[in-house]
Amino acid sequence: QVQLVESGGGLVQAGVSLRLSCAASGLTFSSYTMGWFRQAPGKEREFVAAISWSGKSTDYADSVKGRFTISRDNAKNTVYLQMNSLKPEDTAVYYCNAKQTGWLSWGQGTQVTVSS
Repeated sequence: QVQLVESGGGLVQAGVSLRLSCAASGLTFSSYTMGWFRQAPGKEREFVAAISWSGKSTDYADSVKGRFTISRDNAKNTVYLQMNSLKPEDTAVYYCNAKQTGWLSWGQGTQVTVSS
């Protein structure tokens, strides 16, 4: 059974940094594209960033380009999201997911709240 467990969220002030982690189990992690998504209150879940199985290719939403960095450690079955220069509009529950042909089921997410 695939498990994706996000951690690292919190309540922070605007301008600071946070690093989110997502530990994966129950899958051959190094064979999957990994992604981060977020859902703000009253809004649809949206794409944030993705990284290829090798880590050589990444993609970002325009809203986070230049501020967020996705990375992975295939030896630890973990994907990370380094978030710098956080803004109040980054407030959301952040989820990771894995994809080969389609995204798998969602984990519980980790709450990130950015105060102004």
